[in-house]
Amino acid sequence: MSRRCPVTGKGVQTGNNVSHSNIKTRRRFLPNLQVNSLMSDKLGEPVRVRLSTHGLRTVEHRGGIDAFLLATPTAELTPDLRRVKRRLVKLQAQG
Repeated sequence: MSRRCPVTGKGVQTGNNVSHSNIKTRRRFLPNLQVNSLMSDKLGEPVRVRLSTHGLRTVEHRGGIDAFLLATPTAELTPDLRRVKRRLVKLQAQG
């Protein structure tokens, strides 16, 4: 599983640890990824997603996981989220 948020695209960044004597050693800045279960209203079940905290706020701001997935172009979604979107579109077409 990659260390990248599927919503915001935030990933690992690199930089330096700088000591008091100004010695620089490489380090990694990891994104704040959290495993969340977002409740899908249309599917009636939780959808587990590994999002950054900023990505979680973005999804909630756009009206929840269903509204976010339906409004986002399929090409911008990860394969897991594409599967969920496909199920949502199928349900929407049925009724």
